[in-house]
Formats: sequence, structure tokens, C-alpha cells
Amino acid sequence: MRSISLLLSFFLFGVGMAFQTNGFASPPQNILAEIQNQYEKTHDFEASFIQEYIGKVMRQSQRGEGKVYFKKKGMMRWDYRVPNQKIISDGQSLWFYQPDEKQVLVAATDKMIKEFGFLMGEGDLRRDFKLLTTEEVPSSKEDQLQIDIAPKDPHPAVSKLSLMIDKKTFLVIQVDVFDGLGNVTRTRFSDIKTNTNLSSSFFQFKIPPGTEVIKMQESIPSGGKTSK
Repeated sequence: MRSISLLLSFFLFGVGMAFQTNGFASPPQNILAEIQNQYEKTHDFEASFIQEYIGKVMRQSQRGEGKVYFKKKGMMRWDYRVPNQKIISDGQSLWFYQPDEKQVLVAATDKMIKEFGFLMGEGDLRRDFKLLTTEEVPSSKEDQLQIDIAPKDPHPAVSKLSLMIDKKTFLVIQVDVFDGLGNVTRTRFSDIKTNTNLSSSFFQFKIPPGTEVIKMQESIPSGGKTSK
């Protein structure tokens, strides 16, 4: 079973996935404000993703891929092809479903996002994060800009976020989440669509009969390593 500690990182991915910008002509100190302003205009988001976890000590990476959907007010849906699992939130409850193991972990969404109010339309990047660096990223295929930000209030689950911007489309195409131990969870997006009027019912989950239900009473612990 994959560790439940990854769930917090899944919420953090929403930062990059929901953002789009109109350019970076402003001084570096205004970049977070520009991203925030555009984020507030993004009501929903969908994309294909490839996800990779890289441990600092154990260098063997773990990989996932599938489709992801976000909608404001805490709604999200990760439909994995590899591994076979789903992560769904309707804004109140979150379900982490593993059909092969016939298990579903259930948690209250507010237990996840209360520590990171910038998620799903809650909070403000300018208030919660500080800008570390911005730099051009040389590439033979695409012009990119990398933005590194860090929480103003230290947290063991997130020491830094690195957002990769495609300057041709002005969309975030990759998010690296660094935890306090130096582990990295990288998510790269493609086929991005925004404001497609996703239905709220799409973010509901009905637990299949015969599925073991595991209820989380506490906030998801920090970490990020997966386990079988």
C-alpha cells in the first residue's frame, strides 16, 4: 500500500496545476502577485500527468501517471493508470482508493488544507510563500522559467516548491515538491485545459461494496516515501 504521507504532497501539486500567467515582464518581487491574480481567475483545471518520487537516501525512483482534475473550493480528482488508484476530494471529504487492495482511506479535506491555505482557492501565495529565485532554463525544445518558492512558516512536509513555467503558453508545466528530508516529488503536466466547467458531481466518490474503509482522524503526516 502506498504511504498515506503522499496525500499532503498531492494537495501541494494543485499550486502549480492551477496557475497560469500572462507573462513575467514585472520585477521579480511582483511575480507571485501576477501568479496569484491569474490563479484566482482559474475556476477549474485538467491535465495529463507523469509523477516521479525521488528519495534522497534510496535513489530508486517511483513513477505514476494518469489524468488530474481540479476545481475551486477544494475539489480534485487524480485518476491513475499506473499504479491503479484514485484520489478524489469533493471539498469536504477526501478518498484515496486502491481497487487492487480493496481499500479506501477517508480523510476530512480541511485537515489537509488548514496548514496550506493557498490550495484550491483558499489563501494567498503572497502571504504564505516567499520568492527564492527566478531564472531562465536553457532548453533546445522550449523556453522555460523556473520559480522557486518556500513557505514563510516552516513545515517538515514542504521545504521548497520549484515551478517550471512554459513561457510560450505561460502555464506551469512541472512542479517539484521538496520535503524537509530532501526527498523530491516531481509532477509534469501535458494537454492542459482550464475553465472547462467541470461538474461538481465529477468530484464525488461512492465506495464500492466490499471495500475496507480506513478513516483518518489526524492530519496527514509529513514524509513522502511510498511503500507496498
